Amino acid sequence: MWGFLKRSKAPALDPTYGDPHRKALIRALEKRRWKFARELLTMAADPDEMAFLMEAVGGVDGIQDWIGEWIDAEPDSTLPVLVAGCHAVHWAWDARGGKRAKYTTAEQFKGFHERLHYAESLLEKVLAREPDNVTARAWLVTSARGLGVGAAEARERFEAVTRLHPGHVVAHEQRLQYLCAKWSGSHEEMFDFARGAAAAAGPFSLLHELVAVAHFERWEATDIEDGNAYFDSDEVRAELLAAAESSIFHPDYVPAGPGWAPRLAIFALTFELAEEFDAAAHAFALLDGMVTEWPWQVLGDPVEKFTASRDWVATNRGAA
Repeated sequence: MWGFLKRSKAPALDPTYGDPHRKALIRALEKRRWKFARELLTMAADPDEMAFLMEAVGGVDGIQDWIGEWIDAEPDSTLPVLVAGCHAVHWAWDARGGKRAKYTTAEQFKGFHERLHYAESLLEKVLAREPDNVTARAWLVTSARGLGVGAAEARERFEAVTRLHPGHVVAHEQRLQYLCAKWSGSHEEMFDFARGAAAAAGPFSLLHELVAVAHFERWEATDIEDGNAYFDSDEVRAELLAAAESSIFHPDYVPAGPGWAPRLAIFALTFELAEEFDAAAHAFALLDGMVTEWPWQVLGDPVEKFTASRDWVATNRGAA
């Protein structure tokens, strides 16, 4: 369908997604060069780019140990408080760990909730001075999931973001997670949201990936036997292909821009699970060996799982 596909580069985990801006920010924060980090963050062109940079902030260890220096040095700026708050949300998930609730200890939950309340206090400080700060509101969508806030408040937090920036990708992703059955929703709520957001999105929008994420979450929620059969469905395959054709498989799509790689990777993985080998091979070719933690870490070591998936797709595509 998509013609000849070149062999991808050797797989390598890249938290920067090949983005020099993101790479420079990570290095600046690792070296505690907050003045340079400030300049890099203020260069963000729009709320989505700012969100993708803040995701990088969340992956840098130890920011909580020194961010007070930046806050004290620039008391009139909300940016260091925003950095501290967004980072603290990710720091909270470090305390919880990545396992399901039944495998999470009471002590882990205690640390998780303490850190989330700390994060929310910082984000609320930002909003007290800048009510229209989209990034602060977007990270409150994430903390809403962790704290299990009620449905009405969680919806209002999400809508507060989309009133300011309707297509905010990270806020949509986090809203979908809240609506998962494993958190505070149901399969039906999750799919209704994913399909509605994709239907309203334009071509090239990363919001089409929500359809793939929803199917992956539904697959992961099944037992092994049913899970293996879940993607053996013409309806699921057709919906995945339609979402990809509207975004990453559009003739004019270029795999670039803030946060593109993990959003493309979920298509590669779900196409593989659905045994849509041509589509999966095309998605892997667009990734060109770039490994991201999401979604591969859900299955195990990201590089190992990416490599096994890509190679299995290549073998089966060639045998088809």
